[in-house]
Amino acid sequence: MNIKPLCDRVVLKSVEVEETTKSGIILTAAAKEKPEIAEVVAVGPGGFVDGNEVKMLVNIGDKVITAKYAGTEVKVDGEEYMIVRQSDILAIVE
Repeated sequence: MNIKPLCDRVVLKSVEVEETTKSGIILTAAAKEKPEIAEVVAVGPGGFVDGNEVKMLVNIGDKVITAKYAGTEVKVDGEEYMIVRQSDILAIVE
């Protein structure tokens, strides 16, 4: 099954980032907060949203930083994705 976002929506998949504390302890996924860095999996066409034209600035494959509690989490074919508005994306990681 494919997810095809509409309007200014973007489908993201969380990027697993292993974190180590200053003392050298590696944090597991359960010990960490929701990841804020994700990879763009699909991008909507943009268009007019609330009377304003929206041009999509992100591309498939971009790594992005999102707002902490942004979007809607969905599970498709055993994979977890997050669907957000482009305005919930704070930055592109280069």
